[in-house]
Amino acid sequence: MATTESIQKAYIDYVLTEGQQPKSVYVFAKRNKMAEEEFYRYFGSFDAVEQSVWTDLMQKTLNEIRSQEIWSQYSAREKALSFFYSFFELLKGNRSFAVYSVKKQRSIGTPKVLEPAKEIFEEFANSILNEGLESAELSDRKFFSKRYKDALWVQFGFVLNFWINDDSAGFEKTDEAIEKGINVTFDLFQRSPLDNLFEYGKFLAKNGGLKEKMGF
Repeated sequence: MATTESIQKAYIDYVLTEGQQPKSVYVFAKRNKMAEEEFYRYFGSFDAVEQSVWTDLMQKTLNEIRSQEIWSQYSAREKALSFFYSFFELLKGNRSFAVYSVKKQRSIGTPKVLEPAKEIFEEFANSILNEGLESAELSDRKFFSKRYKDALWVQFGFVLNFWINDDSAGFEKTDEAIEKGINVTFDLFQRSPLDNLFEYGKFLAKNGGLKEKMGF
């Protein structure tokens, strides 16, 4: 009897062997000695199978990092770094599929195959960013704070494409890209001299008549 995992495995084997999706569910089912209806019991299309591989990788990463004893002691920055390092370490075991899956996408923005995974990622990003805002680790900026998660997703897309083209031993350059990218991103999320300047500007605007009262 077919299962979610067996269909995923058979699909990955097919696309990596043939370089494309099966021509039809009938052909795929026959090749894997299953009834066509068994496939549809779990998935509505081949795209759905592919999406499920990415969401499973994303969820497995989150389960692993959240099970660490030290997890609750991490800052938002450390939790983001832990996720990125763990996800791309896990992805190494599925590199051929990941390269195939991403490179065949030609759409601008988030590839369709990653849309469900993006929802999981954004839920995670929101949770750690809210923790960072509540602890004052991150700066709560009007209008911009809600966009922090988008910046992290952009960073995820950048690292994914960097990793796909990384030919360094053990993907050491990707590890470096993660460290530098996440640290720069979180530096931007934190309070900076520009925030102080902005606050000072608001103070001056609010107290515009102060210099007249002082006679300057």
